[in-house]
Amino acid sequence: MPATLKTAVTFSEKKVVEASQLLRLFHQAPWARDRTLEDAKEMLRHTDVALCAWDGDQLIGFGRVLTDFVYRATIWDVIVDKAYQKQGIGTEIVQRILSHPRLKKVELFWLCTRRPGFYAELGFSSKEQTGMVWSRAKQARQE
Repeated sequence: MPATLKTAVTFSEKKVVEASQLLRLFHQAPWARDRTLEDAKEMLRHTDVALCAWDGDQLIGFGRVLTDFVYRATIWDVIVDKAYQKQGIGTEIVQRILSHPRLKKVELFWLCTRRPGFYAELGFSSKEQTGMVWSRAKQARQE
């Protein structure tokens, strides 16, 4: 069970996310360390739903969804500032995504992660589906 939130954290979908704030979070994670400001801006433009956690004006958590709003949704980039981890913020972001009014018809939520334990605690299962990945970088190395 995650620790109780200790700070005055607020959650929002409506507040504008500056790519530079998001990049600060991304650069804390090995899986997102090489992301650029331009790519983060483009990614935000094409995100269907974004949930943010804030401490005042500081972005401290983020998660996003790509979806058709009916059959499938994929959760991406759930991240919490290292200084705010272990307070339940990531769990709250995921739960808010799963219960989001615009996503209430979605049958299946998918995600890719290197931390399956966190998501298993939230009810995700790796036994339901199989997945495959095509990697542009890997294909380029093989040519």
